[in-house]
Amino acid sequence: MHLIDTTPNPIHTAESSCTRGGCCSSRSSMCYWCVVSVAAWGLLSLLGLVWHPLHARSAATILFAAAIGCFANWVKNRTYHCSITAWIFLAGAVVFLLTDTGVTKIEPRFVWPFVAIGTVLSFILEWRYATRPGQ
Repeated sequence: MHLIDTTPNPIHTAESSCTRGGCCSSRSSMCYWCVVSVAAWGLLSLLGLVWHPLHARSAATILFAAAIGCFANWVKNRTYHCSITAWIFLAGAVVFLLTDTGVTKIEPRFVWPFVAIGTVLSFILEWRYATRPGQ
Protein backbone atom coordinates (compact mmCIF):
# COMPACT_ATOMS: atom_id res chain seq x y z
CA MET A 1 0.00 0.00 0.00
CA HIS A 2 1.49 3.32 -1.15
CA LEU A 3 0.74 6.52 0.71
CA ILE A 4 2.30 8.84 -1.87
CA ASP A 5 -0.02 10.27 -4.51
CA THR A 6 1.77 9.98 -7.86
CA THR A 7 -1.05 11.28 -10.06
CA PRO A 8 -0.07 14.40 -12.02
CA ASN A 9 -1.68 17.65 -10.98
CA PRO A 10 -3.19 19.46 -14.00
CA ILE A 11 -2.79 22.87 -12.31
CA HIS A 12 0.98 22.90 -12.66
CA THR A 13 2.87 23.65 -15.85
CA ALA A 14 5.25 21.24 -17.48
CA GLU A 15 8.21 23.43 -16.53
CA SER A 16 7.66 23.25 -12.80
CA SER A 17 7.25 20.65 -10.14
CA CYS A 18 5.49 22.75 -7.54
CA THR A 19 4.29 22.10 -4.07
CA ARG A 20 1.22 23.64 -2.52
CA GLY A 21 3.26 26.55 -1.11
CA GLY A 22 4.46 28.14 -4.31
CA CYS A 23 6.92 27.88 -7.14
CA CYS A 24 9.64 29.82 -8.77
CA SER A 25 8.84 31.67 -11.97
CA SER A 26 9.23 29.86 -15.25
CA ARG A 27 9.26 31.08 -18.82
CA SER A 28 5.70 29.82 -19.34
CA SER A 29 4.41 31.45 -16.14
CA MET A 30 5.95 34.80 -17.16
CA CYS A 31 4.39 34.55 -20.63
CA TYR A 32 1.04 33.66 -19.07
CA TRP A 33 1.25 36.67 -16.73
CA CYS A 34 2.10 38.94 -19.67
CA VAL A 35 -0.79 37.71 -21.83
CA VAL A 36 -3.35 37.99 -19.02
CA SER A 37 -2.05 41.42 -17.96
CA VAL A 38 -2.16 42.82 -21.51
CA ALA A 39 -5.67 41.44 -22.02
CA ALA A 40 -6.82 42.95 -18.70
CA TRP A 41 -5.17 46.27 -19.59
CA GLY A 42 -6.99 46.28 -22.93
CA LEU A 43 -10.37 45.63 -21.31
CA LEU A 44 -9.77 48.20 -18.57
CA SER A 45 -8.66 50.73 -21.22
CA LEU A 46 -11.93 50.19 -23.07
CA LEU A 47 -13.74 50.87 -19.83
CA GLY A 48 -11.56 53.97 -19.54
CA LEU A 49 -13.17 55.34 -22.68
CA VAL A 50 -16.38 55.62 -20.67
CA TRP A 51 -14.91 56.32 -17.22
CA HIS A 52 -11.82 58.48 -17.58
CA PRO A 53 -9.93 57.50 -14.37
CA LEU A 54 -9.24 54.13 -16.03
CA HIS A 55 -7.80 55.53 -19.27
CA ALA A 56 -5.05 53.46 -20.93
CA ARG A 57 -2.07 55.40 -19.56
CA SER A 58 -3.43 55.68 -16.01
CA ALA A 59 -1.25 54.19 -13.29
CA ALA A 60 -4.39 52.70 -11.75
CA THR A 61 -5.25 50.88 -14.98
CA ILE A 62 -1.74 49.54 -15.41
CA LEU A 63 -1.50 48.34 -11.80
CA PHE A 64 -5.00 46.81 -11.89
CA ALA A 65 -3.97 44.91 -15.04
CA ALA A 66 -0.73 43.74 -13.41
CA ALA A 67 -2.67 42.64 -10.31
CA ILE A 68 -5.16 40.68 -12.42
CA GLY A 69 -2.23 39.01 -14.21
CA CYS A 70 -0.63 38.13 -10.88
CA PHE A 71 -3.84 36.72 -9.39
CA ALA A 72 -4.37 34.60 -12.53
CA ASN A 73 -0.74 33.47 -12.49
CA TRP A 74 -0.95 32.54 -8.80
CA VAL A 75 -4.08 30.47 -9.39
CA LYS A 76 -2.76 28.71 -12.49
CA ASN A 77 1.00 28.38 -11.90
CA ARG A 78 1.33 28.96 -8.13
CA THR A 79 4.19 31.42 -8.63
CA TYR A 80 5.33 32.47 -5.18
CA HIS A 81 6.01 36.13 -5.90
CA CYS A 82 2.57 36.62 -7.51
CA SER A 83 0.92 35.74 -4.21
CA ILE A 84 2.62 38.86 -2.83
CA THR A 85 2.78 41.26 -5.79
CA ALA A 86 -0.88 40.81 -6.69
CA TRP A 87 -1.84 42.48 -3.41
CA ILE A 88 0.85 45.16 -3.76
CA PHE A 89 -0.31 46.04 -7.29
CA LEU A 90 -3.94 46.02 -6.17
CA ALA A 91 -3.20 48.36 -3.26
CA GLY A 92 -1.23 50.71 -5.50
CA ALA A 93 -4.01 50.70 -8.09
CA VAL A 94 -6.63 51.54 -5.46
CA VAL A 95 -4.51 54.42 -4.12
CA PHE A 96 -4.02 55.83 -7.63
CA LEU A 97 -7.72 55.41 -8.44
CA LEU A 98 -8.72 57.21 -5.24
CA THR A 99 -6.30 60.00 -6.12
CA ASP A 100 -7.54 60.21 -9.73
CA THR A 101 -11.16 60.46 -8.59
CA GLY A 102 -10.34 63.16 -6.04
CA VAL A 103 -11.20 61.12 -2.95
CA THR A 104 -7.70 61.53 -1.54
CA LYS A 105 -4.51 63.41 -2.37
CA ILE A 106 -1.36 61.29 -2.38
CA GLU A 107 1.61 62.14 -4.53
CA PRO A 108 2.75 59.35 -6.90
CA ARG A 109 6.28 59.70 -5.58
CA PHE A 110 5.02 58.22 -2.30
CA VAL A 111 3.25 55.25 -3.93
CA TRP A 112 5.75 54.00 -6.53
CA PRO A 113 8.59 53.28 -4.06
CA PHE A 114 6.32 50.95 -2.06
CA VAL A 115 5.25 49.18 -5.27
CA ALA A 116 8.84 48.85 -6.47
CA ILE A 117 10.33 47.75 -3.13
CA GLY A 118 7.48 45.31 -2.53
CA THR A 119 7.96 43.78 -5.98
CA VAL A 120 11.71 43.39 -5.51
CA LEU A 121 11.21 41.87 -2.05
CA SER A 122 8.67 39.39 -3.42
CA PHE A 123 11.20 38.15 -5.99
CA ILE A 124 13.87 37.90 -3.29
CA LEU A 125 11.50 35.87 -1.12
CA GLU A 126 10.64 33.67 -4.10
CA TRP A 127 14.30 33.08 -4.80
CA ARG A 128 14.90 32.27 -1.15
CA TYR A 129 11.87 30.19 -0.16
CA ALA A 130 9.96 28.90 -3.19
CA THR A 131 10.29 25.33 -4.44
CA ARG A 132 12.47 25.03 -7.49
CA PRO A 133 11.94 22.37 -10.17
CA GLY A 134 13.78 19.21 -9.29
CA GLN A 135 13.82 19.78 -5.52
